[in-house]
Amino acid sequence: QVQLVESGGGLVQPGGSLRLSCAASGSIFSINAMGWYRQAPGKQREFVATSRSGGSTNYADAVKGRFTISRDNPKKTVYLEMNSLNPEDTATYYCNAEIVNTARSTLVVSGQGTLVTVSS
Repeated sequence: QVQLVESGGGLVQPGGSLRLSCAASGSIFSINAMGWYRQAPGKQREFVATSRSGGSTNYADAVKGRFTISRDNPKKTVYLEMNSLNPEDTATYYCNAEIVNTARSTLVVSGQGTLVTVSS
């Protein structure tokens, strides 16, 4: 089995910053990509950012220039540094990963989510 555990959410004022973390564990052979999605109340889940094993990153237009995704490969952890937060960033943030397990099967796994609330 493979698990993703997120942390770092919370309440922050507009203009503030937060850093989310997501650690993968379990029967992992390799990780192809790790990233983040978010879902605001009453809205569909949307893509935020992704980091592939080759080092490439991709961001949603709404967060470009404000959010930075990074990975610590030995720790099997992905981070999302979020700056200049605004109320529109309020959402539950979900970690997502494409993982090759020890049986050499490719899995797409999501975490349980961490809530980010931007409010004064």
